[in-house]
Amino acid sequence: MSGRTVTIAQVAKHAGVAVSTVSYVLSGKRTISADTRRRVLDSISALGYHPNAGARALASKRSNVIALVLPLRAGMHVPVLMRFASAVVTAARRFDHDVLLLTADEGTEGIRRVAASALVDALVLMDVELDDRRVPLLRELPEPSVLIGFPAEPAGLTCVDLDFAAAGARCVAHLAERGHEEIALLGAPSVVYDRGTGFATRTREGFVESLDDHGLKGVALPCEETFDEVYETVRDLLLDRPGLSGLVVHNEAAVSHVLAALRQLGRRVPDDVAVVAICPDDVAERAGPPLTSVLIPAEEVGREAVRLVMEKLEGRTVPDSTLLTPLLAVRAST
Repeated sequence: MSGRTVTIAQVAKHAGVAVSTVSYVLSGKRTISADTRRRVLDSISALGYHPNAGARALASKRSNVIALVLPLRAGMHVPVLMRFASAVVTAARRFDHDVLLLTADEGTEGIRRVAASALVDALVLMDVELDDRRVPLLRELPEPSVLIGFPAEPAGLTCVDLDFAAAGARCVAHLAERGHEEIALLGAPSVVYDRGTGFATRTREGFVESLDDHGLKGVALPCEETFDEVYETVRDLLLDRPGLSGLVVHNEAAVSHVLAALRQLGRRVPDDVAVVAICPDDVAERAGPPLTSVLIPAEEVGREAVRLVMEKLEGRTVPDSTLLTPLLAVRAST
């Protein structure tokens, strides 16, 4: 359909439905089966249909679909991201909404395109950077949005996340309570810090500030995801810092590699080196030994993001910032 204006009749023909059905899907004025709605939305996307301003004004603007913007970038641990996505989908279904998952790194253009298409009622965005180029557009859009994560300047936005700065600090405090004097943070891959990703940067900041608060020596390092890279990082760290006795790992893909590297280097957990992870509970519990950890509450964050965006859809006032308090569970590794 390149170069031509796509009509609602063409969308109906492509989807094999009546024009009125397409209209009802766009307006939300009648209940349409999930299968039919999906066929219509797929045709709208495939043909690049954009309702004109007049048509949108006549419609109720309800598609019963939320966009989850989750760009799959280098350095992001997909299994954990999918926990957030699953939580958003499950919560949205409780509000009779489906979720359109956008995984391409399209930046502002992808958001603008989806918002203009009447495909979605609202947006939930993940992988938020401190200097996120999507933020100015979100402040302008009529469609409500919620960010899972915090940019550096969150004014005028609705954001929800774990308090990652407090999580980093909580790990340091726990190791300080156990008598450790020199510790290290093995964080996200370098590319995640290079992008200025909020959760990784804030964890590192909380960790470093807490070192000073507790009078500990320590260092915060990026950590890659392959075993060879992790082994080299752990080996060099132990050589450079012979007094180091505690590790905080904020990198789900590297957790098992860190433990394996310590074993190969002849270090016992927790006798020689204590290990604390920031990760989902099941990752910590499956490790050998089970790891003391700060929970990444993907399910709770996803549910809260959907609740907030639904409140905004209904015109209700919501808090600008929701920070969840980190919870530390003590297990065998400390």
